[in-house]
Amino acid sequence: MFFQEIPSRGFFIDRNGKMFDSNLITRNSVMHSLDPRVKIVVVVAFSIVIAVCSKWSALILGLSISLLLVLLSWLPLKTILIRLMVVNGLVLFLWMFLPFSFDGEPIFTIGPLTATKVGVSYAALLTLRSNIILLACVCLASTTSILTIGSAMRQLRIPGKAVQLFFFTYRYLHVIYLEYQRLTNALKIRGFQPRTSMHTYRTYAYLIGMLLVRSYERSERIRNAMLCRGFSGRFYNLTEFSLKPTDFIMLFIMLLALASIALLQWTQIIY
Repeated sequence: MFFQEIPSRGFFIDRNGKMFDSNLITRNSVMHSLDPRVKIVVVVAFSIVIAVCSKWSALILGLSISLLLVLLSWLPLKTILIRLMVVNGLVLFLWMFLPFSFDGEPIFTIGPLTATKVGVSYAALLTLRSNIILLACVCLASTTSILTIGSAMRQLRIPGKAVQLFFFTYRYLHVIYLEYQRLTNALKIRGFQPRTSMHTYRTYAYLIGMLLVRSYERSERIRNAMLCRGFSGRFYNLTEFSLKPTDFIMLFIMLLALASIALLQWTQIIY
């Protein structure tokens, strides 16, 4: 049984329920030509190392590597900025309380709240880590199709159920989004106006509950349809990957870069 690639235009779900940019995937760059297994290993290892880093020197090196990956991917600047804006919206929310949540040397005061140097530094580190990891993940998602990523995960011996969950999440996320749009449109037709009231809170609770119920019912129908077609719990894929000299070179360079980041983080070479 095979999955069909869904045509798409945007990285996140747009008004038509589509996601991920197929135009970027068809480009020709260094990152596009790499074996997807190498890209997955590199991005996952890089993200783990960056996530535990707390020194500015290590994070600055990590940022340089992420920007280099972006350049090697030939991604449009507008595309990168749009993706960064989505995640940094959440990071901006964290800036509203993190600087005021730590004791230490005060920097400025807003009413009864006092921002400390430690709090601002922690928020800045979190912002930098988030953007570094996001840039690396964007390079992976924008240069490799979802089906290719899933096939590479399977060949990397990732458990089959995790790979299937990955496929199903991609395949039906936009379907759930369209169902959500239908429910919200039904609310608007009935004159619903969100306000700060118990009626609004109950309405949104009913909306989420109905979305979960309809998602469960759809999953049952999909499961029964797959069983009728002989699904035995495994997706077959004819895609085969072969490592090229450029893949080994890229893997060696990235391992060397990760070792450098670890050296800066866990040694006293640079304070």
